Amino acid sequence: MPVSSATAKTVAYNRVPRVTADFWLIKLMAVTMGETAADYLNVQMGLGLTATSLIMSAILAVALVWQFAQKRYVPAAYWLSVVLISIVGTLITDNLVDNFHVPLLDTTIAFSVVLALTFLLWFKAEGTLSIHSIFTGRREAFYWLAILFTFALGTAAGDLVAEKFALGYLATGVLFGMIIVSLSIGYFFLGLDAILGFWLVYILTRPLGASFGDLMSQPAQYGGFGLGTIITSSIFLTAIVLIVVYMSLPHEGEELVEVDASGKPAASTKGHGFSAAEEKV
Repeated sequence: MPVSSATAKTVAYNRVPRVTADFWLIKLMAVTMGETAADYLNVQMGLGLTATSLIMSAILAVALVWQFAQKRYVPAAYWLSVVLISIVGTLITDNLVDNFHVPLLDTTIAFSVVLALTFLLWFKAEGTLSIHSIFTGRREAFYWLAILFTFALGTAAGDLVAEKFALGYLATGVLFGMIIVSLSIGYFFLGLDAILGFWLVYILTRPLGASFGDLMSQPAQYGGFGLGTIITSSIFLTAIVLIVVYMSLPHEGEELVEVDASGKPAASTKGHGFSAAEEKV
């Protein structure tokens, strides 16, 4: 929609939500469900890793087509994609470890490198890694590719600490929770870069959520509460649906980005949370 014929600027909708407490709450629930749902489909339903991976990847592809078609942030489309990509990211790591016998340490290092390359290519192509300016198809594609690798990396890192280093689910969850708190303190009080802080926390919420998901679902002999994957997944799915419904009513998280006639971010973006100085994690 035109802003001014003199300035020839338009206002585009950002395609991802503002980063609020609701964002982190539902993201944490989504990654927790991703862990337990992947285990349920693979083990409890007996589909196996390969079949589960193919089925969930196909469903994710359909969800992403719906998400890309929106051209703005729509809670149902966006968070469905997050939940599904969480499951698929988990399955990618599980396939590498269980089917191809790649050690967890190697998997963690490999996904760290792949994610870093994704960020590098994204920055070279767009000049920013800000999530407050996802208003083109190419930026959104980089965004979702990075999200996929954060889930795969988070799964590998969480399993490495919990299983290979034998800390257990509770200690692993507490460890990653403490790191997230430290990063939050760094952002709010010590000047940690907003974009760097966001992506580090986004990666670390994956092993945090997965650890507590395993803690709730796994049998007592493995250090869990024994609720099972069905009950655990149902609890978090219900919570996710309720929060998404709540978000959908007031259009929570909708954000505008001012762009010039060429489709690039306008020089002045005050009020839209675009600039690095104003960006909030």
